[in-house]
Amino acid sequence: MNINCRQHRKTMELLSLKLRLEREKLDSKQREEIRKRIRALEKELQMD
Repeated sequence: MNINCRQHRKTMELLSLKLRLEREKLDSKQREEIRKRIRALEKELQMD
């Protein structure tokens, strides 16, 4: 599987957002914004 720089960056962003959801205490608005970005990244990376 070959990935380019852009895909790698998006993958790293996705992982960091998932970790934030697990580890940080966030309010509901922040959680929803992160979940929305996660869904968008998963779609872009064809992981949905």
